[in-house]
Amino acid sequence: MVSQRTSTLLSAFVCLLSSAGTTWGHGHGMGVVKVVAEEGNDAILPCSPSTKENIESKLFDWKKDGQMEVFMYDAGIHYNNDLSGQDEQFSRRISHFQEQLKYGNASIVIRNTTMADSGDYTCAFPHLKPGGEIYNIQLVVRASPKPYVSIYDVTDDGVQLKCEVQGAFPQPTLQWQDSDGKVLPAEEPRVSERGGRYSITLQTTVTSITTNRFHCVAKQENIGHVVNAEIIVPKKLFEDKSCHGSSMDGFLEF
Repeated sequence: MVSQRTSTLLSAFVCLLSSAGTTWGHGHGMGVVKVVAEEGNDAILPCSPSTKENIESKLFDWKKDGQMEVFMYDAGIHYNNDLSGQDEQFSRRISHFQEQLKYGNASIVIRNTTMADSGDYTCAFPHLKPGGEIYNIQLVVRASPKPYVSIYDVTDDGVQLKCEVQGAFPQPTLQWQDSDGKVLPAEEPRVSERGGRYSITLQTTVTSITTNRFHCVAKQENIGHVVNAEIIVPKKLFEDKSCHGSSMDGFLEF
């Protein structure tokens, strides 16, 4: 069964499919559809032939990275009933919209997405005339944890703030900003990568001039995602010399 949330997303995709025409990425190089999903959520990969014809008795085939069999439908037979050959990665995780086939909707749903699902997908109608049609969809499964911010130290130069992001994908860029959104000078970020996930630490030193509120902003610009965390520095830390030179990791976080 298709969930209510998936049905809502489908309605939006149907509208887009009806109006978008070849901008959905025809096989002859007219574009690629980019779909972004948060890790653990479902993703709808849209596809419809240019004719928008009834495809209940047609063949369409979804592949990933040119070779992995994702979902095949052949005149009512498909990987969720009697057809074999589906790649194990997608077993019991793919569904299609049976009631929408009459309107030419060959979209599929990938349930519970993981980073391994990221890649280039094709939706092919090999028997449509003339010469068949192929559509290209890029799926990006993002991991976008919220930054962890803390007071790291207090020195004669000011209060040192630390921002950490663990296990993000795609790799984000970090910035420290004041309450007005002005980007603050910071040290070189420390970046590590493991299993395709990125962990980044960025430190800055602030002094209380006009504000004691600061933000760490994590941007994944290639997918248009931004998340931030705020920290409020007690004003006494800018004045109390007894705190200087003392590590305060994890003193405050928001």
